[in-house]
Amino acid sequence: MHRPHPPRPFDSAANLRRVLVRNRVAGNGGVYAVCSAHPWVLEAAAQQALEDHSVLHVESTSSQVNQEGGYTGQTPAQFAEYIGSLARRLRLPTRRVLLGADHLGPFPWRKQTSAKAMEKAGELVRACVLAGYRKLHLDASMACGDDQPTLSDHVVAARAATLCDIAEKTCQKWGRPPSLYVIGTEVPAPGGQADAEGAPVVTSVKQVLRTLAAFESAFQERGLSRAWERVVGLVVQPGVEFGDHTVFAYDHKKAQRLATALPARPRLVYEAHSTDYQSADALALMVRDHFAILKVGPWLTFAFREAVFALSAIEREMLAGKKRVIASEVRGALETAMLRRPADWNSYYKGDGQQSLARAYSYSDRCRYYWADTSVQKEIRRLLRNLSAVSLPLPLISQYLPLEYEAIRGGCLQSRPPAIIYHHIRSVLSSYAMACASH
Repeated sequence: MHRPHPPRPFDSAANLRRVLVRNRVAGNGGVYAVCSAHPWVLEAAAQQALEDHSVLHVESTSSQVNQEGGYTGQTPAQFAEYIGSLARRLRLPTRRVLLGADHLGPFPWRKQTSAKAMEKAGELVRACVLAGYRKLHLDASMACGDDQPTLSDHVVAARAATLCDIAEKTCQKWGRPPSLYVIGTEVPAPGGQADAEGAPVVTSVKQVLRTLAAFESAFQERGLSRAWERVVGLVVQPGVEFGDHTVFAYDHKKAQRLATALPARPRLVYEAHSTDYQSADALALMVRDHFAILKVGPWLTFAFREAVFALSAIEREMLAGKKRVIASEVRGALETAMLRRPADWNSYYKGDGQQSLARAYSYSDRCRYYWADTSVQKEIRRLLRNLSAVSLPLPLISQYLPLEYEAIRGGCLQSRPPAIIYHHIRSVLSSYAMACASH
């Protein structure tokens, strides 16, 4: 009697490869990566993955999370444990979690010599592999302290191959499953342009071919032919970007030559960074054009800020004249924290008259670095406590949170402050989920 083969255990990295191959063959289906360490954003993303029966794909940058703590104060092992504990709490199977490292390379140590910066980048690679990261974006494109201002393709590729070799040897030594790799970089630096005055130039086909040739040669020289077969993505500039108050929308016609320039092998797609604030239609077009890995980050914390500010406005309306209740001061606490520690925004926002507005409302969303501030967290807790103690009037929700108003009226959302915030973040995530869904 013939017995059917038992189903293969689900593997998030293997699933990623299947999705990307399907994108190249059938022209549909993709994945989105949540590039954020914000707790509310990560929980909303986990909720979205649960509802969609999909993979929670989270990536941390080398500046966010590294062996020295990064600006989040977390090592790769700590970040992985946090994501794992979040998945367990929400009953999302951990096998449906895919951790990735973004811009994995010498960037945090670029002011040091190239030898020292690459040594530390190698330590970070090992830490990521040992923490369970499966998708590694190798990016050694930045000049270090003793380098010329611009690095050649050969040097960039050779350094990336060095990091890949470390990842491969770490996997072999510790019995870890093999990593998937993304190569290449985009201009400008991650997180949006500091001064986006003109539309970004789409990467040329010539540059794509030159990058692939340089990286393949560097991998082969180090005996990494098997690892080269696991390079699944190439980071390019598809012509999308955002700045302080500007968004450059995806233009299918301008990117058409790039969309058809990928090699015939079906495992390779483009990875698009800075896709924040694109329309749902634009995201779907990008996936169809083989930008099958979409990165999103600032838009999610921007949505969090929108919801919190809207709830603060509702709070002011409801508590006006009530002497026994102290209203929260989220906006004031956020502004104070940003003025106290200006390093994360002052090189982005120009013009004295506009800086206050930019600190609160800019697309660049530099205020995302300040939500963990103790004084800001205190005011958020006060806001949630005040509004959780009352019934929120629907007309006020309609005034300040029209998306959530419709969901509440439709019976899809409870009129509770935390649920409203998660819903607002998920309104962004749902655009990516729909764009990446197979049809």
